[in-house]
Amino acid sequence: MGSKNFIRKGLMAVRLYAEIVTIFAVLPLLAACGGDDTDDTDVTAQPTPTATTVPATEEPAPAVTEGPAPTTPAATSATQQAQPTATAVPEPTVAVATEEPDLTAAPPTASAPTPSPAEALAAYAAEKANGPGAIFVGDPTQLIGPPPHEGLVFQFPEELYTQMSGLALAGSEQLGLPSHMFIYTSDYYRDLIAKANLTNPTELAYSGEEISIQHVCIDRQLPPCVLIQAYLAPNIARRTNGQVSLEVTSFAEVQIDGQETLSQVATGTLSMVNIYTGYVAGEAPVLEIQSLWGSAADWETSYLSLTDLADDVDQLIEQETDGSRVFNRNWFAGADQWIYSSKALISAEDFDGLEFRVSSASQSDFIRGMGGDAIFTSLAELYTSLDQGIVDAAVYGALLASSAKLFEVTDYMAGPLVGFGYTNNVINRDVWNEIPEDIQQIMIEEGAKAELEGLRLAPFQNVAAVAINQQLGMQPIPFSPETQQYIQQTVVPEYVIPGWLRRLGFPERNGHVIEVYNEKSSPYTGIWINEDGTIRQVEISKGPGAGQ
Repeated sequence: MGSKNFIRKGLMAVRLYAEIVTIFAVLPLLAACGGDDTDDTDVTAQPTPTATTVPATEEPAPAVTEGPAPTTPAATSATQQAQPTATAVPEPTVAVATEEPDLTAAPPTASAPTPSPAEALAAYAAEKANGPGAIFVGDPTQLIGPPPHEGLVFQFPEELYTQMSGLALAGSEQLGLPSHMFIYTSDYYRDLIAKANLTNPTELAYSGEEISIQHVCIDRQLPPCVLIQAYLAPNIARRTNGQVSLEVTSFAEVQIDGQETLSQVATGTLSMVNIYTGYVAGEAPVLEIQSLWGSAADWETSYLSLTDLADDVDQLIEQETDGSRVFNRNWFAGADQWIYSSKALISAEDFDGLEFRVSSASQSDFIRGMGGDAIFTSLAELYTSLDQGIVDAAVYGALLASSAKLFEVTDYMAGPLVGFGYTNNVINRDVWNEIPEDIQQIMIEEGAKAELEGLRLAPFQNVAAVAINQQLGMQPIPFSPETQQYIQQTVVPEYVIPGWLRRLGFPERNGHVIEVYNEKSSPYTGIWINEDGTIRQVEISKGPGAGQ
């Protein structure tokens, strides 16, 4: 039963991607939603960008930071943006004097009624609507608006960016595009709003020496890293009167490859660092619970299952880093992994005997399950290895593929391996404990606000990732129903999950992680791991596939 449900969701994902790649064939007919496709403005500049590349084991899909600007046609009309309305304040009432007034006394003043928490939050949402900092508290159109930095527009004209954001947010049954409202109605999103303390922010008490923290992000040109530089760091500086500075750098700039970031932040070699499973699987395979490729059939399943795991991942990271704290999360939309090749990979048989560049152990397990051979190469070698035929194909994130210029050396992109998840920003325990409590709370609030902003931008990035590739000449080939069925019935349960269990040393070790998987992930995947390491199918009880 669980297997059939999961396969059905996989087939729905196939149909979705088939429709996404046809969006731009119908958009020119909707001239009313058009923008200036010939805008020559350079919107790719990032805050203090570097010429460095991402290390080899990346899993999330980074931003498009180079390559020709896509001449993207206009999107279908989005839901009209809501205009915030002012709330009328009742006129104060004046009491009638019954005695001689005391002319020496100060005149009484009338005050407006104190708004309820819900009213205060609605007023905050109206104030921030349709721009950076916008949140959802009932009106989704308030989320639609430009990002906090032009580098996050991905070379789209502003009007088109806005329209595509609305389309991605609301979804389109006609185009087979799902709504992204699952983000904003989730418990995780509501908890973020509470954590951000938007209507009653912590007051600054500290007044002393400047606190400078170096944050090492994967690459400063990736969308979440741009968001830290252009949004999180300035907000923290503003809230602390410039007393706290978050200095953002990249892995390449500090000459690390990411594989030892857990131990480096634990010992204090790094004060604060972006950690994700593609780098640290060798050091801590327990964290691969976040990135078992092929497990999620759609964005909603990926998002909901990973948010359910968030608290458990925090605890696992604290255990692996001697008590260092997960400060906040970088949300990676557009992170679906596609397989770039010069050969059309239509069925599982097309993978046989080919060599594929991969960036993580889980991807390697997936490729072996499909009949191919997996090869780890650095990002610097990616273009050359494809161009010279050293590898036949590469598993790569859709947004990153443009800046890597894969459209010059490949013609097709097959997939996807769905991934709408996060990486973790972790701060060293001693560094955190030395920060005054009021500053800690301000940083926590601003970290939550940065997550809210990342999730506001996510619908556009998820949809634009494929569109950008298509505009650069790539031909997307969604996995066929037969291939998707093979992935769910064979590749995931016989290769991806068993490969992870071997790295865990289960059942001899890490049984606590399997308990977490069975409790939090199994309801979404329909896969249950038995005590002896064998796998069985169970009914899907959570997410969009539940009960189907």
